[in-house]
Amino acid sequence: MKFGILTGGGDVPGLNPCIQTVVHRVVDGGHSIVGIRRGWGGLLNLNPDDPDSIEHNLMVLDRQVVRAVDRSGGTFLHTSRTNPARVKPKDTPPFLRPQRRGEEPEDFTAHVLHVIERMEINVLITIGGDDTLSYSLRLHKEGVPVVAIPKTMDNDVFGTDYCIGFSTAVTRSVQAIDDLRSTAGSHERIAVVELFGRYSGETTLITAYLAAADRAVIPEVPFDDQRLAALAKEDKRSNPSGYAMIVISEGAQLAGGEMVLRGVADAFGHRKLGGIGEVTAELIKKHTGEDVLSQPLSYLMRSGPPDTLDRMVARNYGELAAELALAGGSGEMVALQKGAYVHVPISQTGEGKKQVQVEKLYDAEAYRPRVRGVAGLPMFLD
Repeated sequence: MKFGILTGGGDVPGLNPCIQTVVHRVVDGGHSIVGIRRGWGGLLNLNPDDPDSIEHNLMVLDRQVVRAVDRSGGTFLHTSRTNPARVKPKDTPPFLRPQRRGEEPEDFTAHVLHVIERMEINVLITIGGDDTLSYSLRLHKEGVPVVAIPKTMDNDVFGTDYCIGFSTAVTRSVQAIDDLRSTAGSHERIAVVELFGRYSGETTLITAYLAAADRAVIPEVPFDDQRLAALAKEDKRSNPSGYAMIVISEGAQLAGGEMVLRGVADAFGHRKLGGIGEVTAELIKKHTGEDVLSQPLSYLMRSGPPDTLDRMVARNYGELAAELALAGGSGEMVALQKGAYVHVPISQTGEGKKQVQVEKLYDAEAYRPRVRGVAGLPMFLD
């Protein structure tokens, strides 16, 4: 068989070890595999009648090609947020423009199916978050054999306890907060650290829990800025080093307010989040008169090589995904549930919303983690 593998959405540490493992398993089984560059964009932009286009969008993979890729972060296949089912005029490849019917987003899934057939790809292995997985499900329904692997530093894919990239993001965040304490303490300031996480507060909650931050603000609980300011001022006063540490999720929102969004929506309908940390810092300064340090960690959370947990999960997800694909499976996503590697229908990702269990893990009045027993919970308490 001929396999195709791609990574879509935001990059995270662990993608390259996952790809490497899939390639090893496929090649050792006597099959071939190509890497699809730039996620779904590689299939959208590939003109099967143009050799240069094929070379630009596909990469033949073997053991030698992937020999050292696991030593770095990100994805050597590159990635994009392309959605072939909703392509704007400006994102339409020149050779497909004659097929457009107007200025509304166009569905070019028929072209993607044509490319898969012409390139003689028998099965796809896709690595991504909700958006990549939703289009993976679409192709499965169109008859393309697809096996999916969940990745996102937000760890918010429904149907699995763990997504590639989460552990490294938390590790980076905890280290950054530990390092930032020296500056916050030296200047006796309140520090506000903003973390990625979109609509789930798990990254912020777990980071604050492990870093022993004074307060954590998550999207699941809108916050009162005056109460938070009062708590932070008291935290600073009671700390012998004279500082306080607040961790806030990019998706957090003031009580009665909205999430801080910017830019235009991408092909999956999402606008960028970010900026609530700076807003909150200014409000705390206003309410307390204290100097406030604001630090968004942003892309540093998902930059660089994976930690050992992400390496292990990435490799094992790759092994399981390849095993499923080689056995003829389709429409399945590999997952971790209650500490065991399993696989579930990709459709399960759309059956719920993965967010912090506030009643078990969070003090909504004090704005801080409050773990009420861990027996029976997954390793990361989600």
